[in-house]
Amino acid sequence: MVSTDDVKRALAALATRTDTATRPYAAVIAEADAARTDLRRAAGFVEAVGLDRLETAAHEADRDGDADLAARGREALEAYRRYRTAASGAEDRPGGPDRPGTPKPDTGQPSSR
Repeated sequence: MVSTDDVKRALAALATRTDTATRPYAAVIAEADAARTDLRRAAGFVEAVGLDRLETAAHEADRDGDADLAARGREALEAYRRYRTAASGAEDRPGGPDRPGTPKPDTGQPSSR
């Protein structure tokens, strides 16, 4: 099993690399996509790089005309968002992930109480 520290070091190296053969956003998307198959690696990716950076990478790929890479980035981003929702237990809440918390029973009291 890869440690989170190892993943952080690898991702930091990807982010600061000077090799211009691969654009930085392509490396971010490739790692995000590959990390989806391993929970520890995925958690390390989210902690070290973050979903904001993945979203930016997908936009950059789209802007540069790499539709396939942009699509992989968006698919990975949606997968990570689904993982986050599932991990938070929001899908198990009454009303689904868009309605957090427990609904107040009908007591006849105004909603301001």
